[in-house]
Amino acid sequence: MQNREEISRLENLVQSILDEAKLQGATAAEAGLSVDSGLSVTARLGDVETIEHHRDQGLGVTVYFGQRKGSASTTDLSNASIKETVTAACSFARYGSEDPYAGLPEQDWLATEFPDLDLFHPWSLAADRAIELAIACEDAARSYSTEITNSEGATVTSHQGIRVLGNSLGFLKGSESSRHSISCAVLGQRGDSMQRDYWYSVARNPDLLEAVDSIGRKAAERTVRRLQGRGLSTRQCPVLYSAEVASSLFGSLIGAISGGNLYRKSSFLLNALDTRIFPEFVHIHEQPYMVGALGSAAFDAEGVKTRARDIVAEGILKDYVLSTYSAKKLGLASTGNAGGVHNLIVDSGNDDFAGMLKKLGTGLLVTELMGQGVKMVTGDYSRGAAGFWVENGEIQYPVEEITIAGNLKDMFKNLVAVGNDVDYRGNVRTGSVLIERMSIAGE
Repeated sequence: MQNREEISRLENLVQSILDEAKLQGATAAEAGLSVDSGLSVTARLGDVETIEHHRDQGLGVTVYFGQRKGSASTTDLSNASIKETVTAACSFARYGSEDPYAGLPEQDWLATEFPDLDLFHPWSLAADRAIELAIACEDAARSYSTEITNSEGATVTSHQGIRVLGNSLGFLKGSESSRHSISCAVLGQRGDSMQRDYWYSVARNPDLLEAVDSIGRKAAERTVRRLQGRGLSTRQCPVLYSAEVASSLFGSLIGAISGGNLYRKSSFLLNALDTRIFPEFVHIHEQPYMVGALGSAAFDAEGVKTRARDIVAEGILKDYVLSTYSAKKLGLASTGNAGGVHNLIVDSGNDDFAGMLKKLGTGLLVTELMGQGVKMVTGDYSRGAAGFWVENGEIQYPVEEITIAGNLKDMFKNLVAVGNDVDYRGNVRTGSVLIERMSIAGE
């Protein structure tokens, strides 16, 4: 009940901001308000390193004078500061240049239904209890092996917040959400070889977090496995991306079909709509209404309704990722993706991780990527990598200090399989991904 009253209070505040913008002459306006609180505790080498309580708030206002746009923001929610912020936005708009594509979403694009997506699970986490969890997590990692010689610590975080979005078309909606996580990173040494690795768990509901001792053990296990890594000679071979790094491939896909890159003509997938860009078995879709998921939302950052939809079906690109502005620039309708995609799902095949290693046969398993190395205009791809060399479906030894390279168009077309070892810890849900052939630059 208390949260409902707070949401109502903040909704009324956003409405008053929109009213103020109208009084100052704006022909249209939108405002977003957020109030967040949380706790973060880090323990290192058995002692508390940091304890942070935070409570943040922020307001962003955008106004339009015809086709001229102005924006301003503040963290001070006093009446005087809010009025000054609206005045500043209006001043910027009055003297700005006209943009024929500037403006609010179309009225019929806006969300009107708001199902309960089960996104709010506050955690009554006292600092003492968070310290206990962090120390227990790190202890599990440090006791895993005598080869674990140092630690970057374990961190426990709890976050909850309210966000309200409104515009002068009558859209006004507040929502609450939570996000909690536990992570651990340790260092190992064997002879002259030193390595670092980590593990983490994240969920909206604290009851769904992985146990702290399991997180610590996995961080340590991953670190020890990487000790005494070798280089590789330059070669071409199949590459298997583990699930936790495979999501980056589909992040590059989303970048290439995002409106900003499309209307700037800076995408390697220009004019690719309704063409085959993956093998026929690949199905990639957006599911914004998944209950309790990290990317779920009934509307985007502009109030536009989200929808379940295919992005790639039977290997064919079916839709773009558009905000209001990019949609208008392209002469299309918004896809409800201002602020990004909402639960991007890459459908899995039948193979678990062991099965994917068998499919790989002899080649490279990638478990870590370094650097950016993606040219969105051409699709050229080159990133530092670490992982394991695999022969006959069995891991042989760790590999480090190599670069993997290819072109995303070819990599997408030569995708062999997607595993059912799905990583659920982010907004992109995919299993491990096998690419038929890539170039390895090594010794």
